[in-house]
Amino acid sequence: MTAPPGLRPAWPPAFWYRIAALLLLIQAISLMAMGRVLICDCGYIRLFEPGVNTAGNSQHLADWYTPSHFLHGVLFFLLTSALFRHHALAFRFAFAVLLEAGWEILENTPMVIAHYRNETMALGYSGDSVLNSVMDSVFMGLGFFFAARMPVRVSVLSFLVLEIGTLIMIRDNLSLNILMLTWPVEAVKTWQAAGG
Repeated sequence: MTAPPGLRPAWPPAFWYRIAALLLLIQAISLMAMGRVLICDCGYIRLFEPGVNTAGNSQHLADWYTPSHFLHGVLFFLLTSALFRHHALAFRFAFAVLLEAGWEILENTPMVIAHYRNETMALGYSGDSVLNSVMDSVFMGLGFFFAARMPVRVSVLSFLVLEIGTLIMIRDNLSLNILMLTWPVEAVKTWQAAGG
């Protein structure tokens, strides 16, 4: 059976998942081309880096900012559901990976690294390792599929729990990160620094 004239058959989900994988590869290659280290300069890989203002932060598989990337996935699911309601989940996922990979590349430019150092609590931030950056995108994907499988109320509750939890643990979270990157508030920076 052929499609009616003017209508193109949809790409199968496998196509969009391959596009997502290609975007992750482009992310990794771009970061290496920018001079980012592949893994932590310490020479080993941790499952979780507990220190926030340490040389190991943003260098290993996960850290205290991993929940923020998971929440990127929840938000990207909601965004793509609104923008691309009639598109396949796989297409929306590939679009979410495009957004995350683009952010990860931008986040590791000298301009954004300097802004993090000057305007946020990340005083010693020197950028992500390639491993950490790609894992940030993987955790975004986990958040995306979590939101795709769960009722909206569960996603909202998870968002609140992760935001409040990281706020309590490290005086930072996705909301404060966005605030301090876009509209730095000196009182927030002072409060965050007092917790370190």
